[in-house]
Amino acid sequence: MAYENVLLEREDRVAILTINRPKALNALNNDTLLDIKSAVLEVKEDSGIDILIITGADKAFVAGADISFMQPLSAIEGRAFGALGQEVFRMIEAMEKPVIAAVNGFALGGGCELAMCCDFRIASTKAKFGQPEVGLGITPGFGGTQRLPRLVGTGMAKQMLYTADIIDATEALRVGLVNNVVEPEELMDFVKKIANRISKKAQVAVRLSKAAANEGMQTDIDRGMTIEADVFGLCFATADQKEGMSAFIEKRKPGFIGK
Repeated sequence: MAYENVLLEREDRVAILTINRPKALNALNNDTLLDIKSAVLEVKEDSGIDILIITGADKAFVAGADISFMQPLSAIEGRAFGALGQEVFRMIEAMEKPVIAAVNGFALGGGCELAMCCDFRIASTKAKFGQPEVGLGITPGFGGTQRLPRLVGTGMAKQMLYTADIIDATEALRVGLVNNVVEPEELMDFVKKIANRISKKAQVAVRLSKAAANEGMQTDIDRGMTIEADVFGLCFATADQKEGMSAFIEKRKPGFIGK
C-alpha cells in the first residue's frame, strides 16, 4: 500500500518504516500519524514480517509534532491530537513484533516520543534528542512524560522536561536513552544486522519475551514473576522449543518455524 507521508519497505522478514516529510523535517501532523498507524497495522497483520525498523528520511528522524498544524488548535482539538499520537505510539509499543528505532537525526518532541515507544533505539552520531515542549507553552502529549522517566530515571527525565534541553547521541547513550551510537553511514546496516539476528530466533519466544517484559514493567516483582512463569510454560507447547532444544543437543543450527 502506498502512503503520502511514510514509506514502507520490506527486506526479507524485516519491514522498514520511514517517516517521509523531509521538507518539514518529518514533523508529525494528523495525516502523518494516521499513515503511521495504517503502516504499522499492515506490518502487524503480515505473517511474513518478524521485525519493524522505524527511521526518518533525510537529516531528521522526526523533528517533533508539526507546530504550524498545532498552533491554531483549541483545547479540545489539542487533546484529540494528543490522544491520536498516544494511540498510535501505544499501538507500536504493544505490537507483539519487536520494533527498533534507527534514529538518524533530530528526534525532538513527538520524534523523541516515537523513538521511546519502540523496543530500543540505535542512534547515529548526528542524532539529537529532547522534549522541548515547555518552550512552546505546552507539555509533551504523545507519552513523553510517562516513557522518559521509565527509560532514563525520574531525575534526568524531569531535568529534560523542565529545561527543554536537547542532548546529543553521546549523552543519550550515557543516560540510557539509546543502546548504541554509530556513524551515520553505518546506522541502517547496523540496525538491520540486529533485526536479522532477532529474526533468526524462535519468534514465539521473542514475542512472549516482549509481552512479559512490557507487562512486568507495569506491575510488582511478584506479579512479574508469575507472568514470566506463564510465558515460560507456554513455550513448551511450541514446535520451536522442541526444535531449539533438539538442535542444541544434536549440535546443529535450529530451523525455527514460528510455531
